Amino acid sequence: MKISEAATASGCNLETIRYYEKVGLLPETGRRPNGYRDYGPAEVRQLRFIVRGRALGFSLQEIRALLDLSARSDLPCSQVEQIARAQLSSVKERISELQKVASELECVIQSCGRASRGTCTILDALQHAG
Repeated sequence: MKISEAATASGCNLETIRYYEKVGLLPETGRRPNGYRDYGPAEVRQLRFIVRGRALGFSLQEIRALLDLSARSDLPCSQVEQIARAQLSSVKERISELQKVASELECVIQSCGRASRGTCTILDALQHAG
């Protein structure tokens, strides 16, 4: 299938597919006589893996490691679990940080007296950090 078909089948943008090939996350595929890339089911599966990994917040480096581990059926799952646990910890940390930001925004918004722009507490809070 052509790159546009692989993009549709995998849910990955075609420019992103080209980037993944460029950085070696996805092996370069063969080319048709007309020069178009030719993708098969294996490449689409790998793209879906990458897309799902990105949706879960894994970095490209982590996805590369997970792809390498997925190709090695002789390895225990503990290495995969370690990467997933580290990602979960990172996600929980970001959630905590975002909850603090949301709380601060709520306070700033609640203190807004809908006054003129010269006395706007929201703009004042943005100008005076801390």
